[in-house]
Amino acid sequence: MRSDSSSTVTMVICPICSTSRWTSTCFVLSLSIGILHTVASLSGRLI
Repeated sequence: MRSDSSSTVTMVICPICSTSRWTSTCFVLSLSIGILHTVASLSGRLI
């Protein structure tokens, strides 16, 4: 019985971990793209 519950916990935790990792990766990518866009627009105005 205990092994069944632990396998169920693993099946629940693994997708959550992979989803959170994917979400954080997307967040970092969008953040860096936003920073690059802001820097590009600012340097375009300065030049």
